[in-house]
Amino acid sequence: MKSFIKNRQRIRKALIIFSFVLLPVTFVYISCPIITQGASEGIITGGLIVFILIFISSLFLGRLWCGWLCPAGGLQEIYFQINNKQVNIGRLNWIKYITFLAIFTSIILAIRSAGGLTTIDLFYYTDHGISIAKEGASPKFYGQIIFITIFALSVGKRGFCHYFCPIAVIMITGRKIRNLIRWPALHLSADMNLCTDCRKCSTNCPMGLDVNDMVRRGNMENTECILCGGCVDACPKQAIRYAIH
Repeated sequence: MKSFIKNRQRIRKALIIFSFVLLPVTFVYISCPIITQGASEGIITGGLIVFILIFISSLFLGRLWCGWLCPAGGLQEIYFQINNKQVNIGRLNWIKYITFLAIFTSIILAIRSAGGLTTIDLFYYTDHGISIAKEGASPKFYGQIIFITIFALSVGKRGFCHYFCPIAVIMITGRKIRNLIRWPALHLSADMNLCTDCRKCSTNCPMGLDVNDMVRRGNMENTECILCGGCVDACPKQAIRYAIH
């Protein structure tokens, strides 16, 4: 356990970048257009099941998926080497909510037009389990990569996550439900008395959050926090920690 904690950020970055490397295999499971297409045919696709599982996980783990397993997050963190500037958080965050609403509505309408969901196909729109091998899949795949790249290079740290990602909204919704009912869940906790204002927590936040201010206010809950633990591992005084309650 001590070895894991010591190397936690290396392990996290390796996992999230590996998830991006696997994207040619897995992108249909996070592709909203493909999930909608399946719904229009009355099919419960593997992607739709993944979305449901992500929502359920957010009820207990918040946006942990974003920090540890999201392939789009992995791609954006690779681009930190090119553009590592802080994002103007809050400026255009509303766009991802509009995007989510449009996609959610399109899925509901697709299900309705199909007369309901009647079959399950975990490997929908794949060829022998490989997403990009399916005929016609390449344009969707590369289009997704280009779109995320534009946000990452033009906006800054995880710009796509902040401004456009509809999957983020799924997890934010789950987290808000948890915070309303308040069952035990993973979160960050901080002791402001240990804080020395070195700001290493903020510097090491891949989402560009002002974690130092969160510590000083005694409120570590933030809809944009992906529970990556970067601030936990960067704090020299161990003022921030993971907690479950």
